[in-house]
Amino acid sequence: METTTDGKIKMPRVAKVKNKMAAPVQITAEQLLREAKERELELVPPPPKQKISDPEELADYRMRKRKASMFEDNIRKNRSVMTNWIKYAQWEESQKEIQRARSIWERALDVDHRNITLWLKYAEMEMRCRQVNHARNIWNRAVMVLPRANQFWYKFTYMEEMLGNIAGARQGMKLLLFFLNQSPLVLVHPEVKNWIKYAKFEEKNGYINSARSIYERSVEFFGEDNISEQLLVAFAKFEEAQREHDRARVIYKYALDHLPKERCEEVYKHYTVHEKKFGSRAAIEDVIVSKRRFKYEEEVKINPMNYDAWFDYLRLLESDGNMEQIRDTYERAIANIPPSQVKRHWRRYIYLWINYALYEELEAEDPERTREVFKACLDIIPHKKFTFAKIWLMMAQFEIRQRNLNGARKGTAIGKCPKNKLFRGYIELELSLREFDRCRLLYQKFLEFSPENCTTWMKYAELETILGDIERARAILELAINQPRLDMPEVLWKSYIDFETDQEEYDNARKLYKRLLERTQHVKVWISRAKFELSVPEDNALDNARAVYRAGNKALQNTPDKEERLLLLEAWLALEEEAGTDQSKSEVERLMPQKIKKRRKIQTEDGLDAGWEEYFDYIFPDEESAKPNLKLLSLAKKWKEEKEKTESTEISASGKVNS
Repeated sequence: METTTDGKIKMPRVAKVKNKMAAPVQITAEQLLREAKERELELVPPPPKQKISDPEELADYRMRKRKASMFEDNIRKNRSVMTNWIKYAQWEESQKEIQRARSIWERALDVDHRNITLWLKYAEMEMRCRQVNHARNIWNRAVMVLPRANQFWYKFTYMEEMLGNIAGARQGMKLLLFFLNQSPLVLVHPEVKNWIKYAKFEEKNGYINSARSIYERSVEFFGEDNISEQLLVAFAKFEEAQREHDRARVIYKYALDHLPKERCEEVYKHYTVHEKKFGSRAAIEDVIVSKRRFKYEEEVKINPMNYDAWFDYLRLLESDGNMEQIRDTYERAIANIPPSQVKRHWRRYIYLWINYALYEELEAEDPERTREVFKACLDIIPHKKFTFAKIWLMMAQFEIRQRNLNGARKGTAIGKCPKNKLFRGYIELELSLREFDRCRLLYQKFLEFSPENCTTWMKYAELETILGDIERARAILELAINQPRLDMPEVLWKSYIDFETDQEEYDNARKLYKRLLERTQHVKVWISRAKFELSVPEDNALDNARAVYRAGNKALQNTPDKEERLLLLEAWLALEEEAGTDQSKSEVERLMPQKIKKRRKIQTEDGLDAGWEEYFDYIFPDEESAKPNLKLLSLAKKWKEEKEKTESTEISASGKVNS
């Protein structure tokens, strides 16, 4: 600031910007830096190299370096920055000023005695300078100040080991484990690597029993709740290295039994390798089975309703032969009852019970438990909604194998949930026992339950036929065809007719055909009756068959489906070609219809036209309305033949002229 002549302070003038508009050319900071780089404006010439030629110059250089240039000033500015202390001490070490370096390290420790890096680098300096006692003193001080800093113990132990002081190294590891045992943090988050390093140290120096003792103490220390797969694998590998393969197997099995399933993968891997190298075929298979067991356990844990996984798991266990484990797994599997009462959801589940019962009967050979399994299964099934006839029948068959007929017949299946499969199964059982009266009783109850079932009627009649009671069989079939509602009446009628034919009661068979034709005029019935007449061992069998065909042709004249009548005539014509004469054959040929292609409109469900379609119609000669059409067709055919003949004549004549 300036002053005027009268002593007053004269304020400096402030430059005023006359034009505040933006400059036409804008310069960015990036451009300024780029130009400076291009012009090398920031390059500073290196300081001149100073050659030190005598001790006085060296001392002067060191003094300036320590105080004015860098170290002491930086420390004075901020004592808590440990980097400045470390650089200072390392520089003194590089100048071979070990005492000054120690002083700096000690000053730094006075500032922050809990800094692990300071202790480590201090001790490492002494070790580099081969000051063993100084280094040992520093390590002792460090572990006393920070006993839970693992790095101190590792470095200390490693130094003692390199020096050959095995007793000191062992004492260091013991102290480390002692402090770890006193630490609540390690109890919550155990450090397994410390135990392993200690044990490997003992093993490396040949103290095998001590190493094994350390592994055993570590397993006991962590317990079953906090056990580590890494520790157990290391223990097993140690025993493997000592050729104690049985001990290694016990450790691996202990790990598989106590570790969570998701942490067993690595154990399985090492266990498999061990058995492939040192085990027998059975041992290798045992490992593979254990691995598969682990896989199935995971699957059923994720989805207990995955019955296929339960089947595979139980099949694996049954190959192993541990009965208690198999039974326990069966109980776990059958406890997963399907939540819905829909039969298709129960189909896979019910086979768990079946396999369980079969295992108890065939493998465990325990009839009482088998009976209990069957009863428990039947108690679970909601019989009012649905049932499983297979279970009822298997239980009855089991009781028969146990020679307990009363128990097999005391089943409440028919009264509680009757169904066709149950009746058929019980009838087969009684047939195998040759209890025919009980079979008749079951057939009667079956027909009362399902009178429309034609198969049951036929099987009942077949049984009576086998037993030689023909009249009873005929009465059963007669009663069957008179039922108001049948599921397969045509099969039942055929069975009745075949029955009379087998008994050579041909008149009865003809009467049945007559009664059947009164109910239906189906073409298959006419053809079947004609073939029946042809098969009867009588002299006039062929004439009787022709008579049936004539009657059938006459009966089908008014049928709306003309193709049925055509089928009848074709069957008749085949008969005449095989066994008839030319005259009888021509008789049938005169009855064959003419095949005509026609067109008709197609209409949708809404009554709209959808185009035209072609179809074939048949015109029989005996139809009155067809006679004019047949005459017209005959004239058209004759005209077409004459036209083709004329055209061929003209073509031949033109060929002669050209030649």
